[in-house]
Amino acid sequence: MFTDNFEQNRQLLKEKLRSDYCFDLIERDLEYGGKKAVMFYIDGFVKDDTMERIMEFFYRNTRDEIATDARTFASHCVPYVEVDVLSDIDQIVTNVLSGIAALMIDGFTQCVMLDMRTYPQRATSEPQDDKVLRGSKDGFVETLIFNCALIRRRIRDPQFTTTVLSAGKSSKTDIVVCYMENKVDKTLLNTIKKKIQNLDIEALSMNQQSLIEALYPKKWYNPFPKVKYTERPDVAAAVCLKGSIIILVDNSPSALLLPTSIFEVLEEADDYYFPPITGTYIRIARYLITFVSVLLTPLWLLAVQNPEYVPEVFKFVVPQNTDVNIPIFWQLLIIEIGIDGLRLAALNTPDSLSASLSIIGAIAFSEFAINTGWFTMEVILYMAFVTIATYSQPSYELGYSLKFLRVILLILTRIFNFWGFVAGIILNIVLLFTNKTLSGKSYMYPLFPLHPKELLTKLTRIRTTAKKID
Repeated sequence: MFTDNFEQNRQLLKEKLRSDYCFDLIERDLEYGGKKAVMFYIDGFVKDDTMERIMEFFYRNTRDEIATDARTFASHCVPYVEVDVLSDIDQIVTNVLSGIAALMIDGFTQCVMLDMRTYPQRATSEPQDDKVLRGSKDGFVETLIFNCALIRRRIRDPQFTTTVLSAGKSSKTDIVVCYMENKVDKTLLNTIKKKIQNLDIEALSMNQQSLIEALYPKKWYNPFPKVKYTERPDVAAAVCLKGSIIILVDNSPSALLLPTSIFEVLEEADDYYFPPITGTYIRIARYLITFVSVLLTPLWLLAVQNPEYVPEVFKFVVPQNTDVNIPIFWQLLIIEIGIDGLRLAALNTPDSLSASLSIIGAIAFSEFAINTGWFTMEVILYMAFVTIATYSQPSYELGYSLKFLRVILLILTRIFNFWGFVAGIILNIVLLFTNKTLSGKSYMYPLFPLHPKELLTKLTRIRTTAKKID
C-alpha cells in the first residue's frame, strides 16, 4: 500500500516495475504546485498529443491551485476523461504494464491512473478468412477496446453488457465477456465467469485456444469444435442478440461464440445476406457437400474392395486397371497428408513465391503423378473434390474434424471391409451425439433432442420478420 512518503512510494513502484532494466518503461519527473511528482508509463502505449496536453496543464499550475489529496485532484484538476485512483501496488503495476500511466504526487497516499492508451493496430478491414459476398466489410482486430466498439455499434441496447476479466499469472490477459442481460443463460454465464476467474495458468500463450482448453478440459479426444470462431462483428452481434455469449480475448482478432452446436458451426453470414430462398439453397448445399466430403473416399474404397456388389449403373466408379504400384488405400492416405503439406507450405510461403508454389503443387498432383505410377486418376479426382468440399464450410476446426472422421472410416474400411465401414459410421455418430457444448446441452440440438420448429430454422433460412425471438 502507498504511504505519504513520496520517495518511498517511488522506490517501491520502481522495484516492482523494474524500470531501471526496461528502456521502454519511462519514469518522467514533474512538478505540480511546487510539489514533486513522477509519472510512470510505457513508451509506445501512450498517446503523444494527450500526454503533451497533460504536461502543459502541469506547467501552468500555481501553488494556489493544488489539491490536498489524489481523489480531489483526479476529480477537479485533471483535464482528462479516463482517470482512476488506486492505492494497491499490485493493481498499479498491472495497470502500468497494460499501458496506463501512473502519476504520483508528493503528499498523496494514492496514485492517479491516466488511461491514455493507444495500441498499435491494423485497419478494421474485412477478414481474409471470413469473407461474404454481401454485407459489411469490417472485421475484428487485435485491440480489445476496438472489438467491443464494433459490436456495440450494432447493438444500441442498454441490456448489452461487457464484463472485463483477466487470466494468466504472468500475462494477465484481458478477457471481455459480452452478452444481453435479458436473454443470456445466467447459469452458463456464471459458470464461464467463475472458470475464467479461477484459471490457474501462467499465461494465455495461444490466446483463445489456451482459454478454451482451460475452460473445457474434458473429452479432448472428441475432434469436433466446442466453440465457434468469427472475425466478423456483424456475426458476433447477431448471435449475441439471440442470447449467446461472446468472449473477446486481447491480442486476438476473433471472437468466441458460446454455446455452439454443429448447426451453428456450419452457419455462414452469407446465409442471411441473400433472400430466404437463396440463403436456404446455400445452406442445404453446404450441409450436403460437407456430408459427402466425409463419405466419398471411404465409400469408393469399399466399392474398389468389393466390385461384385457394386450396382451395374455405378460400375464406372470401379477402376478398370487394378494393376497399381501402390494400393488405393495408401494412395488416399498419402494425398490426405500431401494436401495438408501444401496447405502448410502456402501459409509459410512469401507472397513473391506463391505462384511458384502453385505450379509445384499442380505438378505434384497432376498427370505426372499418374504417369509415374504413384496415383490413379480416380484418386486424384475424388481427393480434389474432398479438398474443395472441405472449404465449403467456414470453420477450419470443423474441417480438420471431418478429415479425422474420414481417415478413421478409411482405416476401418481397409481392415474390416464392409463391417469396418459400418463400425466407422457408428463411431462417428457416437462422437457427434456424445459431444456436449459448454452449457452441457447436446451438440446436435435441435436434432437431438428433437425440436422440429427449431430444426427447421437451422435447415432453412426463414424470413427475419417471421422469426420469433424468445
